[in-house]
Amino acid sequence: MKLAYLEKIPQAQATLRATGERVTEPRVAVLATLLSSDHAMSHLDVAAMIATRHTIDRVTVYRVLDWLVGVGIAHRIAGDDRVWRFMLNTQAGAQAAGKNSAHHAQSHAHAHFTCNTCGQTFCLDKVQPKMNVKLPTGFSTTEVDLKIRGLCAECK
Repeated sequence: MKLAYLEKIPQAQATLRATGERVTEPRVAVLATLLSSDHAMSHLDVAAMIATRHTIDRVTVYRVLDWLVGVGIAHRIAGDDRVWRFMLNTQAGAQAAGKNSAHHAQSHAHAHFTCNTCGQTFCLDKVQPKMNVKLPTGFSTTEVDLKIRGLCAECK
């Protein structure tokens, strides 16, 4: 059985090359896994998927996920179970964010949907939270987290 992420390896390699950073097997495997998923994945989900073809330890998988967030290719979503889930930023945002951290913050300004039944989290890129919140003097916003809950198409 061919794993879906294997088809995304060339795209992952190209995206990583665009960052100007090293293109390593763990980075390619983890990014290809995120590219093949339509929902946010936990560190353990990613590690389990790539374990069938690659011998990459869980610590390395987490470090790669953290690096992908740092360069703006992916973002973290806090789960109700206190486990981080990781999802790609929009394609245009991911490419630009590798070079511009201000754009990275903008590319993650969207809502998320979490299914009450299966627990999967999806990015809602077309739902942009626009809040007019007056913060106290000296405070600044770095992120707005809007989560919508309900039933996904599979669980409905």
